[in-house]
Amino acid sequence: MIFEMTTQVRVSNIKEGREWYETLLNKKPDFTPHDGFVEWELIPGCWLQVAEGTLTEGNGPLRFGITNIEAERDRLVAELKIDSFEIHSRPEVPVKWGTFTDLWGNRLGLFEYLDKREEQERIKPIIGTLEV
Repeated sequence: MIFEMTTQVRVSNIKEGREWYETLLNKKPDFTPHDGFVEWELIPGCWLQVAEGTLTEGNGPLRFGITNIEAERDRLVAELKIDSFEIHSRPEVPVKWGTFTDLWGNRLGLFEYLDKREEQERIKPIIGTLEV
């Protein structure tokens, strides 16, 4: 039975990587077990690891579900100087989404449910309420 998950991105400089991801996630790391490695618990049991090391190509995108993609895109463009961040949608897809890269080439993105009732139903078991 799977009960937790982690995903890892690599950065060439852990100090810069930590600062960049602190800005992206709007919080300090939840766990720093040793030099060159930090982790954030994004939602219960779902961890993002940022590790200093050899950069990888072609990974991702790792997309984060949010409730207002336009506002979050505007924040990230302003605070992290992200150049290319288009928001996409298709009639048959229940979300709109956008993809961007961090300073190390890791592909990241955001998505937002179009049906706000579905969004709230997905959020409820995670945070225990329908109020976001």
